[in-house]
Amino acid sequence: MPKITYITADGTSTEIDAPEGSTVMENAIKNMIQGIEAECGGACACATCHVYVDEAWKDKVGEPDPMEEDMLDFAYDVKPTSRLSCQVKMTAALDGLVVHVPERQA
Repeated sequence: MPKITYITADGTSTEIDAPEGSTVMENAIKNMIQGIEAECGGACACATCHVYVDEAWKDKVGEPDPMEEDMLDFAYDVKPTSRLSCQVKMTAALDGLVVHVPERQA
């Protein structure tokens, strides 16, 4: 099972097992990762599950699609590695993924 490491704004690191096909957001909510609010429940209709993909993983995760890019306009402190965690699905290729949670959500 692939693993994800979440690093919160205060530097706390939490590694979890993430079933293939689940999203980074779903796993954050199930594991009570602080800072991931996911107000829309994963419908790509808010920006409260915003994360920064670790630079080492940026190419493997890929770029946001146009709908996600539009929603990122509402996120706090968007960076080149910003993604909405509800739009990143876990695969075996993402085993070891590291994401950083912003200081606050939108």
